[in-house]
Amino acid sequence: MYERVQVTPRDIKRLARYFAVDYATAEKRYTTTWQGERILRRKKDPVFGEACKFLDPETRRCTIYNGRPLTCREFPARERCAYYDLLVFERSQQNDNTVLPLVQITFRNGDD
Repeated sequence: MYERVQVTPRDIKRLARYFAVDYATAEKRYTTTWQGERILRRKKDPVFGEACKFLDPETRRCTIYNGRPLTCREFPARERCAYYDLLVFERSQQNDNTVLPLVQITFRNGDD
């Protein structure tokens, strides 16, 4: 889930507007490349080891919610990270602070 957040040129423009910088500055400050793909930079995270640089480690909320990339905008309409909530739940249920639940997200057609 937190391996990478892909960004498009439109996302970089949105970041530039959000931070009131030009496109080149936004691209350099907030993104990097990974296997030829443009992604948001990451930072150390107490839960996942590394996570998006804009994920608040305390609240688990996006710190740039109005400037977030399309990938994040299309994720279920929540300000909080759903995976984090699941992680906390599983760790408390299993009484094990090292558990990392594996999750498969599936979508159903309206015909089902």
